[in-house]
Amino acid sequence: MELAREIDGPVAVIGDIHGQVESLERILNQLKALPDYQERWIVFIGDLVDRGPDPKQALDMVVDVIATHPRTTYVCGNHELAMAAALDVVKTPDYCDWAGRWIDHYGCGPTFRSYGIEEIGDFDRLSAALPESHRNLLSNLPWCVEHPQYFFVHAGLDPAAPFELQRIVLQERDYTLTRPQWLCSKSLTFQEPPRDCDRIVVSGHVRVPQVTYGYKRLLVDTTGGEGGSLSCVLLPENQVLSSHPDLAGPPLPMHPTKEPASPPKKKLWFW
Repeated sequence: MELAREIDGPVAVIGDIHGQVESLERILNQLKALPDYQERWIVFIGDLVDRGPDPKQALDMVVDVIATHPRTTYVCGNHELAMAAALDVVKTPDYCDWAGRWIDHYGCGPTFRSYGIEEIGDFDRLSAALPESHRNLLSNLPWCVEHPQYFFVHAGLDPAAPFELQRIVLQERDYTLTRPQWLCSKSLTFQEPPRDCDRIVVSGHVRVPQVTYGYKRLLVDTTGGEGGSLSCVLLPENQVLSSHPDLAGPPLPMHPTKEPASPPKKKLWFW
């Protein structure tokens, strides 16, 4: 299953789902009603699994969307990376200890149970229960998706490192990194992109009250897998769709929308 890493045209970017299948279904129904649905790219920003009620069904639904709507792609989140590495769907060094991290920090219980595995940490049984379509999907998730106007990445970019260098690492998916910051760092979610980045960086990863924008930044995770309203943003229209319109709010500003006067001084780059 090859997922697009470069896209163009109108986009619908969907925030972190975390097994919230009813909310996802409401969003998908709204998208299907759009007059340009067939021409619009759907981008899942990552974190379909863990925390929420039915991660397996969430992956089933996304596999179906990919099969029926070819203009669909999916950015790897830290939860997918942890799951894929823990189950050896992708190969990572032992020192990364993704299995331990997934069990201890990621709220993976609902994922095990959604596949019919009651013992949390029984990786062998979970691996055996994993459909081939899920294994194929998890092994091929891009770490970023590029658009002429937007750059989709789960957590964000380091403001103190060159954009081109970060693009290369993300394109290559360096699984030797113990905690790839572009997928895992909460601090990057609220950072402006590097000054040489020529696109709006779109991310999820950290729950925000409403869809939030800043200078070259757009944050779309409005549930964190903990309830609330799942959001989808239509681009370039900047129109927000919500799974629960009564819980939704207007986009919030994150920072003044003007270019910073000087480059960021704080070094966030790590390996």
